[in-house]
Amino acid sequence: MEMNQYLEVFIEESKEHLQAVNDHLLVLEKNPEDISIVNEIFRSAHTLKGMSATMGYEDLASLTHQMENVLDGIRNHKIKVTAELLDVVFQSVDDLEAMVYSIAAGGDGKRDVKEVVAKLVAIEKGESLITTNSPTSNTEKVVDQKNVNVGQDLSENYDQFEITVLQQSREQGFEGYEVKVSLRQDCLLKAARVFMVFEILEQLGEVIKSNPSVELLEDEKFEDSFTVTVVSKETPKDIEAKVSKVSEVDQVIVNLLDLSLLDANVQEKDEEIEVLPSEYIQQDVQVINETEEKKQSQTKAANVSNKTIRVNIERLDILMNLFEELVIDRGRLEQISSDLNNQELNETVERMSRISGDLQNIILNMRMVPVETVFNRFPRMVRQLARDLGKKIELVVVGAETELDRTVIDEIGDPLVHLLRNAIDHGVEMPDVRRQKGKNEEGTVVLKAYHSGNHVFIEIEDDGGGISRDKVLKKAISKGVVSEQTAQTLSDKQVYELIMSSGFSTAETISDISGRGVGLDVVKNTIESLGGSISIDSIEGKGTTFSIQLPLTLSIISVMLVELEQEKYAIPISSIIETAIVKKEDIMNAHNQKVIDFRGKVVPLVFLKDVFEVKQMNQSDEFLSVVIVRKGDKMAGLVVDTFIGQQEVVLKSLGNYLTSVFAISGATILGDGQVALIVDCNALIK
Repeated sequence: MEMNQYLEVFIEESKEHLQAVNDHLLVLEKNPEDISIVNEIFRSAHTLKGMSATMGYEDLASLTHQMENVLDGIRNHKIKVTAELLDVVFQSVDDLEAMVYSIAAGGDGKRDVKEVVAKLVAIEKGESLITTNSPTSNTEKVVDQKNVNVGQDLSENYDQFEITVLQQSREQGFEGYEVKVSLRQDCLLKAARVFMVFEILEQLGEVIKSNPSVELLEDEKFEDSFTVTVVSKETPKDIEAKVSKVSEVDQVIVNLLDLSLLDANVQEKDEEIEVLPSEYIQQDVQVINETEEKKQSQTKAANVSNKTIRVNIERLDILMNLFEELVIDRGRLEQISSDLNNQELNETVERMSRISGDLQNIILNMRMVPVETVFNRFPRMVRQLARDLGKKIELVVVGAETELDRTVIDEIGDPLVHLLRNAIDHGVEMPDVRRQKGKNEEGTVVLKAYHSGNHVFIEIEDDGGGISRDKVLKKAISKGVVSEQTAQTLSDKQVYELIMSSGFSTAETISDISGRGVGLDVVKNTIESLGGSISIDSIEGKGTTFSIQLPLTLSIISVMLVELEQEKYAIPISSIIETAIVKKEDIMNAHNQKVIDFRGKVVPLVFLKDVFEVKQMNQSDEFLSVVIVRKGDKMAGLVVDTFIGQQEVVLKSLGNYLTSVFAISGATILGDGQVALIVDCNALIK
């Protein structure tokens, strides 16, 4: 069988299953007695193992199998969930992720996992010390491969736990079945067929056991037949029909278990076997019920989800590039139409513009990705950092469904990691310090995302010690960032922004947690390179909030076109407050800087002709055209010759040779074929 065609799907689904395992493990740590969570983890691990074995990645399947053994012990109440145990399971997931990424990069998926396997085996051996007294030797018995005698003493083939589950399932309306499956003698991938059969049976109900055992089936240590015991509300005919659809399955025989024989058998063995506590029994019956309900809901959801397909992101990039060319041609047609002033041409171009605008929205929405794809890795990271630092921290994620363009998503991960590490290392205090301050010893870090207009805001808020104004100023003065005289005039917000200066850090010692004293300047530069901004609010003793503002997309943006002599420039609409016509006589001077009074605020003027060294052909009249722009709480007035109007343009990079051009973030091609440079307002506001 040619497996390469399935490789991409395997990689993507493996990542999804590993993320699901990570998420559920974090929930399990807070609810260690909730067996339903363990079942979810087990199901994801089991699916991953089967997929890996089918694709031929034995190391991946083997490690997943070892992890699955521990999970099986937990859900059978033989192993207790502890933080130390979860550390080992998390380490296993890390190794599994490394293997999957190795495969994605073209590797063989092999990795040295002797250490973690040894830990898993040790945990598995420990379960035997607290195993209940119920006999387990019967679990490895192989049922007669020719017939399943449903009238036999069932206790010979089922242990006490399995019998109890079967009994309770019957009371809840489920039936017990023994499904005997025979594979064709020429079947090549027996383990893969077994996996597919189990997948179908798990959709129909809950698997109780198998003969031979799951381990033997996975290792293909069986002839051509195996038997699976399930509880389900399906009819034997339906079960037989659905399992028979698996290729290379030769025969399926479904026998109804005579559960009425169980009552007498159990009574006779009550004196010999220690029965599990009733709450455990109820938990497992509840799991079966929940599973059945979930399977039904999944069936309904499947009718909707099967209308979706996976699309390679490279294809979306190609589609976006083609549409960008269409936007340029659309602008050209609009200009030609305006020049010719032909009614029919005007109507046609107007209709084409409207349709292409709808197409643009569809394409942009196709590229939108929930920030959840970035946020998903943070709970695990926060847990590990908290344990390393000896702190207790709860991460609260809000608005993970908020969507951003993929190009922004790709860049925002590292800045968020740095900010979270900073909040955990410098923000949240140690538990004993928090108790002394009258706080809960467990600190809280809130990661929030939400839409507002054409922007997405991401906030990281902690309830730690806040930022000390005096400490920041002292450090800033000692490093020469500000003078003592200037320091006295700064507002609190301006002081907080000093911590994002290059090389600035208030940490007493350099640590590996929050960046080796690099500070937050890298974070600021990255966010501003994306056309965004970052601001800080803090109350000493109460906590700190970092707020990041990002554009929804980077490729097609709305701009105000302006002219300087014969040159055209584009100013992003997202940075503009408004445009104004100012009399020259209203211009004032302050600290060697020309300023204007704009709605009661002093706004400095920036003459773009001087910034971009545009040769002045003639002197303008008594009025100036000014574009008022803003960056955070700072404003500036950009002086231009004339306003051309608003337009949607395609943002093009200047390339590797023009990376250091001041105050220019890119370029665009206008409808008449001219190139207009896009002004970086953030660089002009100081």
